Formats: sequence, structure tokens, C-alpha cells
Amino acid sequence: MLRWFRAFLPKEERFFDLFARHAETCVKGAEALQGVLRGGEETAVYCQRVSQFENDADGITREVLTAVRRTFITPFDRGDIKNLITSMDDAIDQMQQTAKAVMLFEVRTFEPPMREMGQLLVECANLVSRALPLLKSIGENVSMLTSITEELTKLEGRVDDLHDIGMKELFLKHRNASAMDFIVGVEIYDHLEKVADRFDDVANEINSIVIEQV
Repeated sequence: MLRWFRAFLPKEERFFDLFARHAETCVKGAEALQGVLRGGEETAVYCQRVSQFENDADGITREVLTAVRRTFITPFDRGDIKNLITSMDDAIDQMQQTAKAVMLFEVRTFEPPMREMGQLLVECANLVSRALPLLKSIGENVSMLTSITEELTKLEGRVDDLHDIGMKELFLKHRNASAMDFIVGVEIYDHLEKVADRFDDVANEINSIVIEQV
């Protein structure tokens, strides 16, 4: 009965604008991370951009969490809103962790699998950006949302595969050479894989919302 009653009450729509802003920030962060992975003299510049976008995303997350506390009727469950924005923020947080590791270890060249992982992460961010506006009319967009989340899961699997391939190549390259270069490479690979994991978490949160609302 309560769910039926809530359906007829006006809902706060600004959440969707905040979701869209955060998603766009994640896209920009992923593109900056891709720039980091190209290597070269501008690596530090792109690392700084990743950090700036992460700070911007944190601000949007705080806006969402404040709005959840202050809004009487939300578009869907408050817990789902918190979980969704938190999972999105975790993704760009992990991008920043990757950039921090790059700066800490002064890495300026990156292995081909790392660069390919960066491209896939941009694709993940763009998929999330496509999915979030569809939540405004979930009933009309179930099939599209399902398709997008399935693609996110597939991309996460491809990143995992590249992680394994890259780790093997790294071992073969450095087993008789620099142990430190191997350790640094492992650190970068692990951070990149975690970014994809966090995007998969976003897909799971979207699926959870769809299941509850349809």
C-alpha cells in the first residue's frame, strides 16, 4: 500500500541531474587516466586531472547524500541511492589511486595491456553515463538497462583477462632483471583492475534498482 501511495506523490528529480553530473565526471576521469597510460612527458599533467575530477566527484557525492537526508520523497529507495552514488564514487576514487601510484613510483612508460585496460575503462564510464538517465523511466527502459549492465560485466571480465595477460608478460620481462620494476607494474595492474571492479559494482547497483522498481 505504501509503495502504491508513494507512486502518486511528487518526487525530487534533482537526483537524476546529480547522477548525470557525477557520471560525466567519471567519464572525464577515465579519459584523463587513459591519458596517463599513454605515458611520456605529460603523465603528471594527466594525473593531476584525474585528481581534480575525483575531487569534483566527491563534491557531487556529498550533494547527493545531503539531498537524501533532506528530501521527503526520493525517486527510489534511499539506500539504493546511497549505494549507487557510493559505487560510482568508488570507481573514480580508484582511478585517483592509480594516478597516485603512477606519481609515487615516477612511472612514465606503460605496457600495452595497461593501455588497453585504460581504453576499456573509458568504455565502462561511458556505459554508466548512458545508463543513469534511463533510471528516470525504469519501466520503459528495462531492456536497455539490462543490456548496458551486461556489457559492463563483460568489460570487467575483459579487464580481468588483460590483467592476467599483463602480469604474465611482466613476470617474463623482469624475472631476470629488476624486481622493483615488477613490483611497480603489479601495483599499476592491480589498481586498473580495481577500477573495473568498481564499475561492475555500479552495474550491480543499477540491476538492484531495476529489480525493485519493476
